[in-house]
Amino acid sequence: MVDRRSWIQRIEEAWEQAPIVWLSGVKGVGKTTLMRGLGTQRALHVDCDPARSAHIAADPELFFRACDRGIVVFDDVHKLPDAMKVLKTGADLFPELRIIATSSTVATDGKAGDTLGDRRRRVHLGPVLCSELSAFNVSLERRIYHGGLPEPLLMEHRQGGFYREWMDAFFDRDIREPFGFRDSDKFTTLFEYLLKVSGEPFETTRASETLHISRPTVAEHVRALEATGAITIVRPFHGKGQKEIIKMPRVYGFDTGFVVFARGWDPLRPDDLDPLWEHVVLEYLEAHVRESQVQYWRWADDRKVDFIVSGTRDEVDAIECEWDPDAFDPAGLKLFRTWYPEGKNYIVSPLSGPGGERHIAGLDVHVCDPEGWHESQGATRKD
Repeated sequence: MVDRRSWIQRIEEAWEQAPIVWLSGVKGVGKTTLMRGLGTQRALHVDCDPARSAHIAADPELFFRACDRGIVVFDDVHKLPDAMKVLKTGADLFPELRIIATSSTVATDGKAGDTLGDRRRRVHLGPVLCSELSAFNVSLERRIYHGGLPEPLLMEHRQGGFYREWMDAFFDRDIREPFGFRDSDKFTTLFEYLLKVSGEPFETTRASETLHISRPTVAEHVRALEATGAITIVRPFHGKGQKEIIKMPRVYGFDTGFVVFARGWDPLRPDDLDPLWEHVVLEYLEAHVRESQVQYWRWADDRKVDFIVSGTRDEVDAIECEWDPDAFDPAGLKLFRTWYPEGKNYIVSPLSGPGGERHIAGLDVHVCDPEGWHESQGATRKD
């Protein structure tokens, strides 16, 4: 079993704030396996199959009173009858217990927020991060090509059928009932389109015209994909320049393996690495920037900065993603800093050695890998 220690630590930090941790993430991202990492001596793992867990819903107080472990794990909690009542009973009457509820069903997640309130903290488990590759004993190139879901990542050979089967199961399990969508073809067509244009500016009207799907349907499906974590919407940062892009978001697929599948990039070519590396960096930022929103910046003439992370007051950090840091074009960053001079500049690259400071186009830029970026943040962006 792979030790994903950083995620266990994050769960333990969340428990310091609330008795219930709600562990979300798409199907196959590794929630169940992560829970096994808590250890059988510390945790009671509950089978939430309705036939086997009906007695828990019938008398949750009795169940928790008989519990002889400090941690209770409800895996696939959406299958548990009267789940919110059970969790609320555990949190209110047995404050010494620590509870984990896992689910990839967004409808249950919403009910938990309404019912449990401050009793819970949410931890979203994403694909395997670049900082976890040594634990999985895989290369960065393999992580980019296969994606970050543990099953395909650890396959000896990449299997395209996995991604198609996952998308079909995703609609049946996480989309059809929670959102009331019935046309799987329209949904999957839009999902594949978004994966093909992943990282590019997105316009609902253009997608509607291209796919011959109504604009309201496109908008509804995009909202569902964002809510389930299947896409990330990165919105533009703006505030001063009259020619800044202020409305057009960039949409990213949640995992590089699915982007590669949708684009038919088999095998990968050197030119494919830059846009896919940008996805890997975004996944890392999402896992670590928990108080600030990750945005991007773009000028009307297409000069841009890949990602912007707001700090205190007027400070904004600019993050450029480059597979080869020597190929960096500073035009977008230089223009951005004429409008927003306060903050740090980064070129985030898959370095094989230590980074360092560079002076580029009159700007001080720190070149580092994603972990180097995180270390430079210190304690400023923790929960």
